[in-house]
Amino acid sequence: MNQPTTPFNRHPDHAVLSGSHVGAEPDFDVSEFERKLAVRQLRIEDYEALVAMQLRCFPGMEPWGRDQIESQLEYFPEGQLVVECDGRVVASSSSLMLDYDDDLEWCDWKKTADAGYIRNHRPKGDTLYGIEIMVDPDFRGMRLSKRLYDARKELCRGRNVEQMIVGGRIPGYHKYADQMKASEYVDRVINKSIFDPVLSAQVANGFALEGLLKDYLPSDTESCGYATFLIWRNLEYSPVSKRRHRRTVRPVRIGAVQYQMRSVADFDEFARQITYFVDVAGDYRCDFLLFPELITTQLLSIIPSLRPGEAARKLAEYTPRLLEVFADLAMKFDTNIIAGSHFIVEDDRLYNVAFLFHRDGRIDKQYKLHITPSERSWWGVEGGPSIEVFDTDCGKVSIQVCYDCEFPELGRIAAGLGADIIFVPYNTESRHGYLRVRACAQARCIENDVYVAIAGCTGNLPFVENADVHYAQTAILTPCDVTFARDGIGAEASPNIETVIIHDVDLELLRRHRERGSVTNWKDRRTDLYDVRYK
Repeated sequence: MNQPTTPFNRHPDHAVLSGSHVGAEPDFDVSEFERKLAVRQLRIEDYEALVAMQLRCFPGMEPWGRDQIESQLEYFPEGQLVVECDGRVVASSSSLMLDYDDDLEWCDWKKTADAGYIRNHRPKGDTLYGIEIMVDPDFRGMRLSKRLYDARKELCRGRNVEQMIVGGRIPGYHKYADQMKASEYVDRVINKSIFDPVLSAQVANGFALEGLLKDYLPSDTESCGYATFLIWRNLEYSPVSKRRHRRTVRPVRIGAVQYQMRSVADFDEFARQITYFVDVAGDYRCDFLLFPELITTQLLSIIPSLRPGEAARKLAEYTPRLLEVFADLAMKFDTNIIAGSHFIVEDDRLYNVAFLFHRDGRIDKQYKLHITPSERSWWGVEGGPSIEVFDTDCGKVSIQVCYDCEFPELGRIAAGLGADIIFVPYNTESRHGYLRVRACAQARCIENDVYVAIAGCTGNLPFVENADVHYAQTAILTPCDVTFARDGIGAEASPNIETVIIHDVDLELLRRHRERGSVTNWKDRRTDLYDVRYK
């Protein structure tokens, strides 16, 4: 039964949860490939798991006592955090609030942290003091310490705390202690000629070295008792008021891959190429990474020659491996990934589907809704059932696969459901096809006051029918107004060169533009004369 709706309007009442959609319920189940990664407050029920992890992290050091953890949770529960992965505690951090004092004995861990009981916690202090941070050895390399530091930084911003101070271990020093002084070791870690698993991560997370502490933790034989004195400054700190009335910026960093198609020997080679770009996005701390439409047609180079429709369905058999690879990469490199698109088969019907891999382990999907004549006649692709708007840790986003971007109604619906960013993975063989996508993507920015990122494939796939040549110029686009980038182009790649572009967009700037831009297209719609209805 078709049911018309009222016009969409941006309003808190229209907020939707991840996977909320307009249309029929899709039936491809990705739940078995999802993982659950979350940063949350420590609970006393976590004590046994916490101690077990601590013994793995710091063998030979005395672990937390239950009375210490109970005291930490009593005085400052918000400052005690863990990372939980699939129900298992895999990282943690402890902290307390203090009033900064130059005479405070920062070099004495027991005095500064009250021997771990934090009874000296000052709820309105101006300094967050980090007691400890640890990551299970089995889960290192997944940037879990970054997630904990980010949570601490957000705690500082939310409470208008001026700075964060940590006494950091240097566990790699014992390997060099007979060759150099601790100060020389630290200098070499800072200039990156030596890697230290703790200090290198802290510097990468924005901490500045203020000094070296001797006999900080004598039982820490790996650090030879030394620790670094590090400070992170809260740039949003306001000395006038303890309350932040409005955030000045809400930056979101977007990466978009202009991906070169080439023959591969096997799936593992394809996965290595994908991993490279996700690694780059992780290094640049991208919140999102966008791949082009149908990058998996690269795998047709290893599939025996078949008729196009059969080849597309054979390609769909790689779906489980594809989901596993991207789900792991999103969590490991702490980046939300829009993995281009890929063919799947449901009830013997062939669909073109874009998957969104959240960095907390969730997986969402957007079916391509509008199918080009070439896709329909060549491969037998059918249009999907619904338009989705996804709730992410950086706001609401929409995915419109290539041709879908050329239908303005979808942009209206997505914006009405709260999307601030539209991601458009595309795959075009000619400049004409690219320009259709590009012109329509720019129009969606102007019509709906949103950002749009587009990413396409370049290169050739010899002897792969209907996917042999490609044309692309990847870009991140903005509304056209004085507050945004010139020409409405935040970033743009050179045509047909494999690369990745990275650009920061500001959601607060977007909100202000909607309210008082030179023109306010979204706000000035004549909904008394027209609206967009869906069935």
